[in-house]
Amino acid sequence: MTRTITPRLRNLLLLLLAVTGTLLAGAGPASAHAALTGSDPAQGVVVAQPPARVSLTFSEKVAMNEGSLRVLDPKGRPVQTGAPANVRGTTYAVNLESGLGQGTYTVTYQVVSADSHPVAGAYTFSVGAPSKTVVPDAATAVGGGIVGGLYAFGRYVSYAGFIVLAGGTAFVLVCWRRGAGVRALQRLVVGGWLALTAATLWLLLLRGSYTTTGKLADVFDLGLLGQVLQTKPGAALVSRLLLLAAAALFIAVLFGSYQRREEGAEKRDLTFGLGIGGVVVAAGLATSWAVSEHASVGLQPGIAMPVDVVHLLAVAAWLGGLTALLVALYRAPAGMPVEAAAVRRFSRLAFGSVLVLVVTGVYQSWRQLGSWSAFTGTRYGQLLLAKIALVALMVGIASASRRWTGRLTDRAAGGAAAEEAETEKESVAASTAAGQDANAAEDHPADPGDARRAAQLARQRAAMDTARRKRLRDGDTGRHGLRRSVLAEAAVAVVLLAVTTALTQTESGRTEQEARAATSAGTATTAPNGSLTLPFDTGGADGKGVVSLDLDPARAGTNQLHLFVRKPDGRPFDVPEVKVALTLEAKKIGPLAVTAEHITTGHWSADSVQIPMAGDWKVAVTVRTSDIDEVTVSKNAQIG
Repeated sequence: MTRTITPRLRNLLLLLLAVTGTLLAGAGPASAHAALTGSDPAQGVVVAQPPARVSLTFSEKVAMNEGSLRVLDPKGRPVQTGAPANVRGTTYAVNLESGLGQGTYTVTYQVVSADSHPVAGAYTFSVGAPSKTVVPDAATAVGGGIVGGLYAFGRYVSYAGFIVLAGGTAFVLVCWRRGAGVRALQRLVVGGWLALTAATLWLLLLRGSYTTTGKLADVFDLGLLGQVLQTKPGAALVSRLLLLAAAALFIAVLFGSYQRREEGAEKRDLTFGLGIGGVVVAAGLATSWAVSEHASVGLQPGIAMPVDVVHLLAVAAWLGGLTALLVALYRAPAGMPVEAAAVRRFSRLAFGSVLVLVVTGVYQSWRQLGSWSAFTGTRYGQLLLAKIALVALMVGIASASRRWTGRLTDRAAGGAAAEEAETEKESVAASTAAGQDANAAEDHPADPGDARRAAQLARQRAAMDTARRKRLRDGDTGRHGLRRSVLAEAAVAVVLLAVTTALTQTESGRTEQEARAATSAGTATTAPNGSLTLPFDTGGADGKGVVSLDLDPARAGTNQLHLFVRKPDGRPFDVPEVKVALTLEAKKIGPLAVTAEHITTGHWSADSVQIPMAGDWKVAVTVRTSDIDEVTVSKNAQIG
């Protein structure tokens, strides 16, 4: 439930929108979900000589095992040697066998990003000339297929279980303490605990296959389970199970000794203790998500993780409390209906939760998107727009619920009086029937027909009592309207939870746009002639410098190339190796390797460089400053 928008609230919302615009306009780099941003050899290139190794660069650090990076020859035979290694930063490489032949090679990778999600893909490059290959140029099934679907279902159930568990107990302690004795609410909260516990065990079993083979048969592989337990997501799932044990004790007290105590100072003290303990356990459960997913990587993780915890708690208080209210409205005993005061308290709780969601959601959106264009240009942004629309719809329905709450308050006294009158009528009728039955029993003490008649009358009275209670319940238009509006809110909440689950498994808008930018790097700027200047940084010690390249006369036909490597201060820089390749992407020509001879310190030259036609040629220069530190930089040159 929520309140009508006051001028003060309207100004607050406008301020939040202004802050959002400022943050999105000036966002810096961050990532979540690793994306491949570079490779050497690059995708689709044709190299003259077989490379000694293959290296991949990701948008963030990833976890690898021995089979995470594979290189397959045209016949599908692995040609990598040893395990992949982190050579620098976010670049990982694997060595290749010597003496590789010509043809098309396939590089496949299967890694786990820092936010716990598997990332897989494949691409090809060729040595000498392209050839047929038996390996399909497609990503592996890791993170997808049947196991991926089961894992996504487990995540949905775990979120739903947490929301019902935390939100249901908050509704009882904060809004309706009498609800601790309602059997339907007890079953709801216990069901949330069971769902979260089962889903956590489910995810723990599935994770090994989900991040490696993707095969259903490997779900019960104890070796994979042992590997999962050594990872950050595995440790988070285990800690969640331990916290659920504490939650079980909390539930036992809440629905045991707490609900049996009479109102008084002792019960108020127990309420305070349960409230503190409940917040600690709920925050711990929420932290098990925050420390292993999007919030734990990228920009400002020290701020993002606490914000994520608060966001999850606010979601649970709103949606979980809404579910508990719905169950109470439909399933509470007729003699203990939900009071209007309890509904008003939940309205205030939900209103505060929505405000918290707005503030924390703005921050999370800035981290994960970084620009306005990412809202419509990335899948993450499109899902986020859908989530915002669903939240707005829920707030709109909640305003109707608040109006029904007001009517419920106005008619509470009248409804109670009507129910009391009906109950009195039923009591009189029941007493009369009981007297008649007693007289009949005296006249015919051993008649079996009387026993059957008494049982039939008892069933009729029970049916009449049920009909009476239903008539009174349906006759209360305020309560009936409130039930319908809360049911509509709950239906939207189910869809909202599905969209939220999909968001947690989707590559962030920032990372997707960064990967696109990296793919097209070097093609945005075209030199007006054959003179290029390309700064480089191999990432190692003494790895920075500038490459100056001249093509003369920069026309189709024979050209002369001069290449100079200098340190940032302008001094000549002798590096162990420099390679040059030319590609005309518009005509799919190249890359054409250029062999340059070392002339003097920091100077390489090549004569008779043949450029077959005019066009916008991409000039790629690979600079190696040590045995393991190298980088490829590129720029376009217009050849007339």
